[in-house]
Amino acid sequence: MNAKYIKKEIPDLNGTGKTQACYKMELRRKNFEEFVNQCAREGNMNASQIIGVMSLVGEKLALCMAEGFSVKLDGIGTFYAKLGMRADAEQDTFEPGEPSHNAQSIQVTGVAYRADKALVRSTHHRCMLERGGVSRIKRSELTLEERIGRARDYLHENLLMRVGDYVRLTGLSRTTACQELRQLALDPSSGITSRGQRSQKHYVLG
Repeated sequence: MNAKYIKKEIPDLNGTGKTQACYKMELRRKNFEEFVNQCAREGNMNASQIIGVMSLVGEKLALCMAEGFSVKLDGIGTFYAKLGMRADAEQDTFEPGEPSHNAQSIQVTGVAYRADKALVRSTHHRCMLERGGVSRIKRSELTLEERIGRARDYLHENLLMRVGDYVRLTGLSRTTACQELRQLALDPSSGITSRGQRSQKHYVLG
């Protein structure tokens, strides 16, 4: 079965005034049971054996990463834990006189994965692509100044604003709204700044 690719429009990141194009796979979903059964058929193994091995690998991966190891699985890739601040902890700094956070303020926030080059090559050689759809940027009918004005008005009434609020206010796609809010938070003249991290991130009047 051939894979399909999507031509996706992305915002202008270089200030040229033109949007850019990138390509991504049009993904279909294969659930765990289907994957296990395929491995069992092609490997002449029992499905329960496949599940047992995968469960053990997952359990030991978690243990090794929890102990501070990166784990390389030949032909698959390297796994290691990512750390971040707890959602209820204040951002740490290197400013003199400010207390540093202890281990209770830090948690595992994700698992990073770097694919083995052999896996990338194998995927490439097996992949037969055909054209899929086109994904265009959802544009707002408002100017940037009008969008900023709506955000400020909202913040005067509600004290804080999340990305979803900005999407509803402006008509932008969520991806574009995230990018625009990050830029506004870095620009003191916008009057908008950010607080919190990840799922707790929100925007307030600066």
